[in-house]
Amino acid sequence: MMENTNRMPTRKVVRGRPYSIAEFARKYRLDDEEAKRLFYKFGPSATELDLLMAAKRKPPYQSSSIEL
Repeated sequence: MMENTNRMPTRKVVRGRPYSIAEFARKYRLDDEEAKRLFYKFGPSATELDLLMAAKRKPPYQSSSIEL
């Protein structure tokens, strides 16, 4: 049998809205290198990246607008 070698690479389905690398890095206070590594490994899906960071027990950074 002949195999089809002209297949297109499988694209990962993005669940939820996509993050930009800058937005993802800012939300979780990651340096650019780590944010890019995770972004390219797991894709731009906000749902997937939020689940990953929850599994790593790294909550999103929430700036407080309340001044004491």
